[in-house]
Amino acid sequence: MKKWLLATILGVLALVLAACGGSSSSEPKSSEDYTADNPLIIKFSHVTAVDSVKGKSANYFAELVDEKTEGRVKVEVYPSSQLYGDADELDALVSGNVHMIAPSVTKMVKLDPRWQYVDMPYLFKDEEHVQKFFDSEVAHELFNSEQLAQNDIKGMAFWPNGFKHFSNNKHPLVKPEDFKGLKFRTQAGQVLEKQFESLGAGSATISFGETYAALQQGTVDGAENPFNNFDTMKFYEVQKYLSTTQHGRLDYAVFVNKSFWESMPEDLRVLVEEALSEATEYAQKLAAEENQKSFEKIKSLGTVEVYEMTDEERQALREALQPVYDEFTDVITKELIDGITALAE
Repeated sequence: MKKWLLATILGVLALVLAACGGSSSSEPKSSEDYTADNPLIIKFSHVTAVDSVKGKSANYFAELVDEKTEGRVKVEVYPSSQLYGDADELDALVSGNVHMIAPSVTKMVKLDPRWQYVDMPYLFKDEEHVQKFFDSEVAHELFNSEQLAQNDIKGMAFWPNGFKHFSNNKHPLVKPEDFKGLKFRTQAGQVLEKQFESLGAGSATISFGETYAALQQGTVDGAENPFNNFDTMKFYEVQKYLSTTQHGRLDYAVFVNKSFWESMPEDLRVLVEEALSEATEYAQKLAAEENQKSFEKIKSLGTVEVYEMTDEERQALREALQPVYDEFTDVITKELIDGITALAE
């Protein structure tokens, strides 16, 4: 933790310069000091493609900010790991090298293991259940945690992506035993490692931007993605089978550097937060639409054999994945898991 706090202190110093375009002698004191010719710059870094749900939502947010502030605040969006990848975007946020990120929530495990809730298999029943969680006090307690505050991070909004589904190059994945001996790309996290171990499969932590090459080269046999990620990253070019397992979630959360955010003139910050709220509503609606469109596209291409799972087949996977709960309920906390489960009732 000391490493993170040191990075935070250094980041605050950097942000003092960044807020005024690098000048230490003319720091703007109010919103009037920012104009369309001299805007306040917000650097927003993310790792997915421009035409992904996250990519479109980030660009929409930037457009709204420009409109609402009449150009006095400019959001510079850097997609597709142009600035930072999965492994280092959180460090970049803490150090102030970027001001906003929208990582998969599991990336926050560096600070708080509870964020791995999203990887717990079959924790969420359906999209309505997920939305109830986003809107709940259970979720927002995570945003207000001591762990984030200590690292100068402020949680702002949840952006959904969708339920994950397994794909691979060997054979259809229907029964738990179908996974044995296969190797899957995974995000970092012990919960996901245990997930694959429970199915008799191997896993390799590979950044999202390098996943296509890993699948193409046979470094791994398969992956797990929402339909839209599978589509926009063109994984249909390097995968032969896709099963609608709907076993976990891949969702994002928007985080900002707290010192930077609170240094903005209040009237401009209010407008930026209004834009973020509208962009969040857009993201929530878009995710469902884009995942369905991508699913239909994947089926129509004919390059991937899609197996649509039954409830009974998903239940068999759920039972096979019980060891994940046996090992990680105490880590993620029974309180959080029970709180999420209760929202489905």
